Amino acid sequence: MTGGAAGAGPFGSSLACFEGIMSWLDGAEAGGLEHGELEEQLGARARELTRRLYQDHLDLRAAREQRLEEVAGADGVTRTRSETGHQRALATVFGQVTVSRIAYRAPDAVNLHPADAALNLPEEKHSHGLRRLAAIEALRGSHEQARQAIRRATGARIGKRQAEQLAVAAAADIDAFWAGRRPGPRDSGVPLVLSFDGKGIVMRPEALREATAKAVATARRKLATRLSPGEKNGRKRMAEIAAVYDSVPAPRVPGDIIRRPAKEDGVPRAAGPKAEGKWLTASVTDDIPAVIAAGFGEAGRRDPGHERTWVVLVDGNNAQIEAITAEAARRSVTVTILIDIVHVLEYLWKAAWSFFETGDPDAEERVAEQATKMLQGKAAQVAAGIRRRATRFGYSAGERAGADECARYLTAKTPWLDYHTALASGWPIATGVVEGAARWLVKDRMDITGARWGLHGAEAILKLRALHASGEFNDYWAFHLRQERQRLHQSRYRDSLTLAA
Repeated sequence: MTGGAAGAGPFGSSLACFEGIMSWLDGAEAGGLEHGELEEQLGARARELTRRLYQDHLDLRAAREQRLEEVAGADGVTRTRSETGHQRALATVFGQVTVSRIAYRAPDAVNLHPADAALNLPEEKHSHGLRRLAAIEALRGSHEQARQAIRRATGARIGKRQAEQLAVAAAADIDAFWAGRRPGPRDSGVPLVLSFDGKGIVMRPEALREATAKAVATARRKLATRLSPGEKNGRKRMAEIAAVYDSVPAPRVPGDIIRRPAKEDGVPRAAGPKAEGKWLTASVTDDIPAVIAAGFGEAGRRDPGHERTWVVLVDGNNAQIEAITAEAARRSVTVTILIDIVHVLEYLWKAAWSFFETGDPDAEERVAEQATKMLQGKAAQVAAGIRRRATRFGYSAGERAGADECARYLTAKTPWLDYHTALASGWPIATGVVEGAARWLVKDRMDITGARWGLHGAEAILKLRALHASGEFNDYWAFHLRQERQRLHQSRYRDSLTLAA
């Protein structure tokens, strides 16, 4: 029902609905309900009342819309004909309503509706309110769960595919939003930290990278019904994650990081550097160099004069290190690359199990001793010591495999293991920020059991979750609506138009 009852003014329909609710509350039916039933039924009736208020307001705007002499489009065509009563449906958080407005027409030209611009109506049927709700719910769980949550909250019935499309639309302007952000200045003594990571997402076959899809198509599996040890099903595409943040310096010594089990003395450890102003981005469409370039772009916005110390934390991935080095050279910025200490410790443990039985407490003591030397800047000495020990005791190739792997790793990565300088300067030496982000951005949402992602849907959710994790969602949403207005409405008109109904 639209419009007002005769003699009751423009909000007659809303008034009639309100009076109906009061009459129902005053009657025997409502009087016999338990509080839970009363709450449920009153909520549905109140939603209908709000929908009618919305509809009555839209009808009032339609009645008051001023007819213009002409409307000039960006296509160069001037529309001099006008027709009232052109309608379109709009699904809102209160229910579906109908928007009536004047259409301005010209032969062989699309109609223009200035009232649509005044309302900033979306291109699709669903309102910005539903789009925002779909985006928020999609951050928490699957699109099916988002659809159900929207149904519970608003009564709106949307399909799973529609919920996904709304989330994709909500992410349309995230890159432009970040490009225009200007973080506040920081003291030049506060280091700028960049960190990068990657995590696989299970994709639909058509969304795999070309090389992965080709490898899957040509692979010969040993068994017909299951994967053999070491075989992979080739269903994943890597999502690349970047984090940029300000790191308040906190100088430390090796003993603040590693305590030898036999020498724990109860002395408190110095607190590590504090991350502030965290910025995150993630992409499953962009490759490693592109995401690293985005991270460098954010760092450049924070420190355009390259006056601060730039520290880059990685997990040792060679492709990342090569891309970081190339991007730093391209931007003429000096960076210090550090490999995450936790990853290095894993290699030290591999070496330890070449020398000790599983579970031997002496292995822990040995790893702590070697890790302390690593933190003192003695990576080359640690690698040489591991090789000498394996040779001196005559270990076979199989027995010393873990030791040799560790020694090779430390030797190859020595340029990026300068923990002594990092600790003395108060820099972070672990990739916890970006790895925590990778778990939250990817694993906790994208790795839902049974999920198979398309490219655009995965990209949208990654960007929305990164935006939310950075605490910028509300500011982004205001920006997104302004962009929608420009993209869908203002760009259709030749001259500046006062967009008022």
